Amino acid sequence: MLATAGAFSVPVHDVRLTREELDPEQIVAGDPATSSLELGDGRGIWEITPGVVTDVETDEIFVVLSGRATIAVEGGTTIEVGPGDVCLFAEGAKTTWIVHETLRKVYQTRQSTE
Repeated sequence: MLATAGAFSVPVHDVRLTREELDPEQIVAGDPATSSLELGDGRGIWEITPGVVTDVETDEIFVVLSGRATIAVEGGTTIEVGPGDVCLFAEGAKTTWIVHETLRKVYQTRQSTE
């Protein structure tokens, strides 16, 4: 769509996302669910409901639109994120997400050039 139109906008708070299945091995506590809308070229909108999950991150920058979470990086720091926060992940970072309120973010990932 972007390639043909040159620009477009998405109502990030109201847009309908497609549910994705979490790998049961990632779920630590609760019954979290994820959904997303891929906008192309590693960009998109992603949402997760309350619970605790683990993940291995890609090289990513994101902005939290709504909700709150505590994200612990294995061997690193623990951060609190909420609306308006910008976060960066290094590729390969092992994280644990403790989602307190359904969190929605807009993101951009970058693939490794190796």
